[in-house]
Amino acid sequence: MNKKRGLVFIVSSLFFACQPQDQAQTKDEKAFATVPSGTAAPSAVNEQKDLPTFYKIGNSVAPEVIAGWDIDIRPDGMGLPPGSGSVEYGEELYEKKCSSCHGSFGEGEDQWPKLAGGDGTLTEARPTKTVGSYWPYASTLWDYIHRAMPFTAPQSLEDDEVYAITAYVLYLNEIVEDDFVLTKENFTSIKMPNQDGFYVDDRPDTSNTRCMKNCRDANTITEVLAPEYTIFVKTAALKTVALKEAEAKAKRIVVNQAVLATYNGACKVCHSTGIAGAPKFAVNKDWSSRMEQNKGTIYDNALNGLNDMPAKGGRSDLSDETVKAIVDYMLSSVNNK
Repeated sequence: MNKKRGLVFIVSSLFFACQPQDQAQTKDEKAFATVPSGTAAPSAVNEQKDLPTFYKIGNSVAPEVIAGWDIDIRPDGMGLPPGSGSVEYGEELYEKKCSSCHGSFGEGEDQWPKLAGGDGTLTEARPTKTVGSYWPYASTLWDYIHRAMPFTAPQSLEDDEVYAITAYVLYLNEIVEDDFVLTKENFTSIKMPNQDGFYVDDRPDTSNTRCMKNCRDANTITEVLAPEYTIFVKTAALKTVALKEAEAKAKRIVVNQAVLATYNGACKVCHSTGIAGAPKFAVNKDWSSRMEQNKGTIYDNALNGLNDMPAKGGRSDLSDETVKAIVDYMLSSVNNK
């Protein structure tokens, strides 16, 4: 490049760089400037009018996927599937699938929720909130059983089974008679005792005025707990400490992760709390009499059921080998030092 041509190149470059920004924009840049915020810029050959109305990001949700999530039931019965279930059949199902946690009469085992009773307690300092004393609509009961129960196998119940168990829980709360058959058609005829106890609360969030100056001394504000509540908190704290100690002991036990996952999903609900007399995990005194037995006997009890525990803990899908491995895991919690 000779000096003359080089000088012309430099001057022209400086001239272009010093132009106002709108004159220096390329065709692509001008096109980009016309695109609304949040949309993709068109190429040089695409005009604004050619932009698609959507950009095909992701996939359309299939109707069957939506149906899997759209399972809620409204108080007016919207969403209920066809079906029916009697109190009599519900009692049979409840005994098999629900009583180990909620008690044979809905009284609740250990700290598991009570389903029945509590009439007239809502105005007390520690009300007993059950299906009969507190819940406003039967649809909540049907929905929850269908969605989340039994605890170890949620959404495993057939629709007729949900109707039957719902009918039985209503019967436990003296809302229906013992010969009642719950159906989609008569569902909305059920009126819960506390339905009128729920209403739109139009009160302000607080009755106090906003404090920006001359505020009350924070040191003079104290919280007073009723004596029975203080005892409850202390008892709960002690149970928490005991549970943490058991969990710490369990962490020292080497176990196959698949076995641990199955134990957590199928057995922990009873063996961590002692529901229906189940020996608690890592609690030596609960296992002392069993440890005196032949291991084969312990295996047989787990496989075939014993007292309130159904065969294989109610999980008939588990193989014998998996059940035995879980037994070994629980036994190691009390053998481990």
